[in-house]
Amino acid sequence: MDAGAVVIPPYVGRPLRLAPFHGVRLNPRRVGDPASGRLFARPYRAVAARLTQWQERGQLRRDDEPAVYLHEYTTGGLTVRGLVGALDISHRASGPEDRAVLPHEGIHPVQADELADRMTELALNPAPILLVHRAPASVRSIVHRVLEEPPVDEFVDRNEQRHRIWAIRDPELLAGIDHGLAQSQALIADGHHRYAAYLRMQRRSPGGPTDRGLAMLVDQEDTPLFLGPIHRILTGVGLDDLAAAAEVVGAGFELLDRASAVRALDPATLAATDGRRWASVKLHLAEDRAAVEELHEELVPALPRGPQRVEYHHSVESTLSRLRRDSVAVLMPAPDVDLVLKIAADDRLLPEKATSFQPKPSVGVLIRSLRDE
Repeated sequence: MDAGAVVIPPYVGRPLRLAPFHGVRLNPRRVGDPASGRLFARPYRAVAARLTQWQERGQLRRDDEPAVYLHEYTTGGLTVRGLVGALDISHRASGPEDRAVLPHEGIHPVQADELADRMTELALNPAPILLVHRAPASVRSIVHRVLEEPPVDEFVDRNEQRHRIWAIRDPELLAGIDHGLAQSQALIADGHHRYAAYLRMQRRSPGGPTDRGLAMLVDQEDTPLFLGPIHRILTGVGLDDLAAAAEVVGAGFELLDRASAVRALDPATLAATDGRRWASVKLHLAEDRAAVEELHEELVPALPRGPQRVEYHHSVESTLSRLRRDSVAVLMPAPDVDLVLKIAADDRLLPEKATSFQPKPSVGVLIRSLRDE
């Protein structure tokens, strides 16, 4: 990503607030089905009619009463739960201490504009953005209290995700959530461009439903999302080029066998291979720096040639299977959540594809219609 082509989206000001909304849910048989994604595809003008048609056929359900929802999903043995509501984005932060939502990646303004145009035409927030925070004890207590009640919906979707949903409408509980979240600060785990699109929609038409955007707030202490690495392939780069760059920036470079190079991976050490030879690259990191920053801001600029292109892959297997001649695979360590929070709080951007928060919920479990508000 060209650093000049990205910007930090504006900061939403406190209080952090999730407002009730009329939940719209696809039929469980449709959730996780790739074909359901076409429901929101072009032409956007036809989506409202399609939603009405699906509702008449019983493939779509809309709650008559608004609620803040507790959504729990389980996949691959990992359970995540979060509060889902309409995030208040109606006012901007007055300063660093007033920020409610922290982005950690830059956004392309054109892409945000396109998403804003799309959601405006759809009059929908098709899926919540994912936020993570460390919930106050009072909010965590409310969540656990809600868990003692039977869910309003429970099912396994086409992706084999198991879902449980509770609708929170009790005024006392909603007030407790409001009070507990007011001074919280959340990190965007997934959905930077949709978040920026929400803000664009709000600026275009303030004072109505666009003052809010659908969000899921996950307590990273209670049911944390897994933060994994995203590996790189540098095309047009050789392992000797990487060794030369390491010497320029003062990083340690050591040729090793594959097993030893992979074992050496740690928060300050990368593993690299051209498909024949393997090496470890030991970085000299300050406490507030992530390895992915050092790679893109120090090592890559110091390369004697390339890269012509950078590819991103979520697994080691996928990375190595796509490695081609005259390229180097760089296996990355996973960044620490607290470090990402610190970087975001310091107004710094991580490079593109720096974090992979998993697992994400299937699309269609909770949808917000702007026509309902």
